Amino acid sequence: MATSSETRSYDRDLAKALSNRGASKPDRIIGPRGKAAEKRFDVYRNNVTYSIASALLDIYPATARVIAEDNFRRLATLYLERHPPRSPLLFEYGREMSAFLANFEPLSHLPYLPDLARLERAWLDAYHAADAEPLDGETLASCKPEDLPGLTLTAHPAMRLVTSPYAILDIFTANRGQTAQRRRIKAAHAQTVLVTRPQLTVQLVAISPGQAAFLERLSEG
Repeated sequence: MATSSETRSYDRDLAKALSNRGASKPDRIIGPRGKAAEKRFDVYRNNVTYSIASALLDIYPATARVIAEDNFRRLATLYLERHPPRSPLLFEYGREMSAFLANFEPLSHLPYLPDLARLERAWLDAYHAADAEPLDGETLASCKPEDLPGLTLTAHPAMRLVTSPYAILDIFTANRGQTAQRRRIKAAHAQTVLVTRPQLTVQLVAISPGQAAFLERLSEG
């Protein structure tokens, strides 16, 4: 039987081999009757790569649509080699995508892409955030005027703020859904987006920089 240390070492080697097309098959993987298993392993590695690329495609559909799905799948393969999964939960994967895109020279002509990926990540995080009852106007109105200066508000678990020098909400909206919307977008138009989920549906709203600063200060107490 293998020791726990040997098992961990094998797991690391297997994970490395599965996430890197150029990595060798771990020696402990063999075919029937001790035969070589390179082709079998390559098939399995291709299936793993395709599944992870599909998961990234589900997380970043607008980003994928901007550059075309085939290009995104090739991008996902490169991303996988540099950022192998660290969690068994696929929706947690891909958090470094924005930084990856920011340093990916072939897509430097699309400078808004990293911020678009940030917005898509914020959408997914809001979707999976904990439930909480949002503050309604009636409850706030019931507070005594003299108590208002001492009140502190807690941000809803789903709330996110994404600020960009580009029109990321317009690009997001145009490229999510069944079909892309064919309309002209001024990409250089700066947008700040409030992402939240007061009930069951994630909502994205463009807000002013002043509104964003106000919400940030409220969130800080």
